[in-house]
Amino acid sequence: MVSTPVSTRQLLNKVPEVTLFFWVIKVLATTVGETFADFLAGLGLGLAGTTVLMSVAFLIALAVQFRARRYVPALYWLTVVLISVVGTLVTDNLTDALGVPLVVSTVVFAGALALTFAAWYAKERTLSIHSIVTGRREAFYWLAILFTFALGTAAGDLVDEQFGLGYWPTALIVAVLIAAVAVSHLVFRANAVLTFWIAYVLTRPLGASLGDGLSQDRADGGLGLGTTVTSLVFLAVILAVVTYLAVTKRDQLPPVRADADVR
Repeated sequence: MVSTPVSTRQLLNKVPEVTLFFWVIKVLATTVGETFADFLAGLGLGLAGTTVLMSVAFLIALAVQFRARRYVPALYWLTVVLISVVGTLVTDNLTDALGVPLVVSTVVFAGALALTFAAWYAKERTLSIHSIVTGRREAFYWLAILFTFALGTAAGDLVDEQFGLGYWPTALIVAVLIAAVAVSHLVFRANAVLTFWIAYVLTRPLGASLGDGLSQDRADGGLGLGTTVTSLVFLAVILAVVTYLAVTKRDQLPPVRADADVR
């Protein structure tokens, strides 16, 4: 038997194709990250207890995700939901428990994300999520994801604190910004990797605004559905979409060569 040369060996991506389904689930997961954290805190766990519980759950899911040999929709999106909760809690702990100003958190997380991208590119010469085929690339990927959630939380809260626009106007403004980023890529051919990560950060304040708008009391500008109902509805929709993708495989990327430099 002739062994396959490394240069032609095929590797499986560990992340999904970026489709409309990707962005729908991402926004839903971000919304759950906001409402589910509030729901658990409301059960008496408090901020510290919720942080410990969700961090342990996330680390377990992440370990299983790393051991998987390919993209598994249920496992991948479970990890995203959990990291969205943890990313939110990181910022909440800094702000509420330690008293770190939101402007400081925003700057620190922006710097941490920039350093992650710099180290990632220096080692791999690409930041494309279409090439998450090694353990090191996946480690950079999830670290970047964590910082995008923390940054999105801090920046979103900072804007809300400074301008007090309310949940729905904030969601509308962020949605317009995301649309502008999409147009810059689809129409004006702006760099795909850059626009992807900008949109990824922006979906955090969008999802948070939607979650708060649905769950918070009417007196505070929300619809009063509560964190329990909002979390359960969004989790049910995520489950339905992920099940559809698992069956149809519409978001699975083809294998890439081990020596491919996908950008």
